Amino acid sequence: MSVVSCIILFMTKYQKYTWVCTGDCDALIEYTCKDTYGWPNGVIDLTCPCNSKCTLLSVEDATIPYTDTPLTKEEKMEYTSTPAVTIPDTYNSNLLVTYKVIRGYAEAEYATDKVVNIEWELHNGRESQKRVGLLLGNVEAVKEIICEAYADSGDQETLQAIAEALGIELINEVQFTASIEVSGTYSYNLLDGNSLDDLESEVTDALYADSNNGNIEINDTEVCNVREN
Repeated sequence: MSVVSCIILFMTKYQKYTWVCTGDCDALIEYTCKDTYGWPNGVIDLTCPCNSKCTLLSVEDATIPYTDTPLTKEEKMEYTSTPAVTIPDTYNSNLLVTYKVIRGYAEAEYATDKVVNIEWELHNGRESQKRVGLLLGNVEAVKEIICEAYADSGDQETLQAIAEALGIELINEVQFTASIEVSGTYSYNLLDGNSLDDLESEVTDALYADSNNGNIEINDTEVCNVREN
């Protein structure tokens, strides 16, 4: 009988909360705890050591590997050094700045705020823009799924309800190719040096296709197989 030994690594999941102080200290606080621990009073809030309330910026999953072997004095922890960011001498996060607030076609307004608050607004705006782009991509994927499954679905009402909730128009587009045969008369003056050899170029320049139906869009036309009857 053989004995097999193995090592099982347990991964403990944590959640990292990132806060920013609303007071004058402008502290950025990261709070990491087990995802099963939660908040004792059921309310997610945090008070800065300066006794000011903090604003929650983000909540991210953080996984920390489990180990039951403590580090010895001889062992050194490995650190990854990152290049230091050079802060300009003129930078002042508490500086009050007056800036223009653009609201579309409405009359612009002027507001005054601290640099640090403007920085966070810009950051949150960029993150929101990324989130909107991701959600729009998800909505487009749902639209493709609904359009493909709608005709054969036994529950079209539910698909319609999903489409209405997401603002999706149930319009399916297909690419097509059609052939149109045209007959006509080509007249040319012999004294002007024209000949029957110009028939193809004359027909190609003169004919084009257009649509009188709003559901059909003509992307390209090509005249081919021009011949004399």
